[in-house]
Amino acid sequence: MKKLFPLLILFISISAFSQDPFLQKSNLEAKEEAVKITNSYIPELALTGKQQLLFQQKVEEFLIRSYKIEEEFEGKEKLNMLYQLQQQETDEMKDIITRPQWKVYKQVKPKIQPLETVKKDE
Repeated sequence: MKKLFPLLILFISISAFSQDPFLQKSNLEAKEEAVKITNSYIPELALTGKQQLLFQQKVEEFLIRSYKIEEEFEGKEKLNMLYQLQQQETDEMKDIITRPQWKVYKQVKPKIQPLETVKKDE
């Protein structure tokens, strides 16, 4: 019984501190794009140094997810998923930037990170 308790604590702590392996994979393309996107937002949002780093990491995280969606889906389904992903990204930015910055972010995001549109066949 004495040996079982520390083992149980070990397994709980490992699972509690584990991270999503999908997001841990370094993607150079996503990182470079995240830097460009973040640099576009800096003059608009007046990001602090810490905010810049967190903002860039969040953008990179969502770029990796969007690349995966673009690889696996097509057409309207892909656009719907990308739209939901952008909404989620916008919501999660609330944790990084202030409320006034977030209001500006929502206004300039469509210009800096536009969403694709579906082309209709004629």
